[in-house]
Amino acid sequence: MLRRRTALSFTAAAVLAVTPLLTSCGTPHPGAAAVVGGKQITVSTVQARVDAVRAAQEGSPQAAQLIAASSDLQRNTVHSLIQDQVIEQAAKDVGVSVSPREVQQARAAAEQQAGGAAQLRTQLLQTYAMVPADIEQSILSDLTLRKVEQHYGADVQTAAGQAEILDVLRKTSDKLGVDVNPRYGSWNAKKLTLDSAKEPWITQVTKTSTTA
Repeated sequence: MLRRRTALSFTAAAVLAVTPLLTSCGTPHPGAAAVVGGKQITVSTVQARVDAVRAAQEGSPQAAQLIAASSDLQRNTVHSLIQDQVIEQAAKDVGVSVSPREVQQARAAAEQQAGGAAQLRTQLLQTYAMVPADIEQSILSDLTLRKVEQHYGADVQTAAGQAEILDVLRKTSDKLGVDVNPRYGSWNAKKLTLDSAKEPWITQVTKTSTTA
């Protein structure tokens, strides 16, 4: 059920330092980690998410391993926030939406499958560097993307279906415009990735939706 953003790949080690404002990179968006469709994803938003994850990881018995496995957390967080906005816009373009009730039902199902709410929280922290505050947004984006897929009749278990949805998201990304602070990487509009992310979103979603 849960993608991650859900399925970002985490590698290497070390806690990342606090990020300076975007003005230091010479761009016209002070304080922004990225700008999507004219809306800022602020450095403070990114850092707050990173700090929350690090605090949760440091409270785990596996702290060292979890931190080492998510050393690219800042950039992956920016990528996740961009991804959410593009998916949201793609849904608006075709008139589909997800209700709070659907999100709650999906969360309850995920908790049941995991063996309880606490177990789900542990699994998400260990596997996806996700804290409880981000769970419902992750579910919302997952369900929203599924409705977009259904609208287009795309079978994302096939290469053709994946390519179809990637094309939709690519066009949505192009329409919105994505401007990323170079500190976090450069946006690859063709692959819908940020810097060294190796897999397009739809492949990530497909893989993790079958395992969560």
